[in-house]
Amino acid sequence: MKAAPAAQKRLLDLAELDSVIDRLAHRRRTLPELAEIDELAARVARLATQVIAAETEAGDLAREQVKAESDVDSVRIRAERDQKRLDSGQVSSPKDLASLQSEIVSLTRRQSDLEEVVLEIMERREAADGQVAKLAAERDELAAARGAAEDRRDAAFVEIDKENAEAKGRRAGIVGDIPADLLALYEKLREQSGVGAAMLQGGRCLGCRTSLSIADLNRIKAAPHDEVVRCEECRRILVRTPESGL
Repeated sequence: MKAAPAAQKRLLDLAELDSVIDRLAHRRRTLPELAEIDELAARVARLATQVIAAETEAGDLAREQVKAESDVDSVRIRAERDQKRLDSGQVSSPKDLASLQSEIVSLTRRQSDLEEVVLEIMERREAADGQVAKLAAERDELAAARGAAEDRRDAAFVEIDKENAEAKGRRAGIVGDIPADLLALYEKLREQSGVGAAMLQGGRCLGCRTSLSIADLNRIKAAPHDEVVRCEECRRILVRTPESGL
């Protein structure tokens, strides 16, 4: 392949810009905020599940408390009704009177037991409500942290995308200076190894950092200036400059 030396040297400018573009793409993919956002999102999801479980427990306890309080009210009303019957003097039979008094004692004891149950449920419900509030606060705090990380990520994306657009704009200008067949070869090599062209400096390929043999250097030295030469080691296009050591 033949190409003017000036066109070949433009490959070095193109390779430098492509390296910049690749670094920007890598930076965009590996922003620390991305890993932070994923971690925070996972923690928020776990806490959301825990909040639902805690809310379910608190709801169950609230219903249990309502039922227990209803049981207390039922026993209390029944005891009050029996006490009124006793106080009214309507019960005259000693047997019925003893039975009524025994039932009042039993109901009073039952009411006391049920009130203890209500207090125990209330304590458990208070603890459950506190757990809901605690978990919800942690969830909201993590969600806010995730939002802040997303803002930092978006700001970094804007900066990276701006630099990338500028680099691609400069690249388009360079591409116009390179013959189509030379550019196609460069792009093919770049797709294979990441770098399509490298400078020959001091007898060494700066692409693979390999020092060329005397035979290869003599071959390149004897080649016409417009001949496109390749590194025998990495097969990249070797661009000759005054620094090549030929």
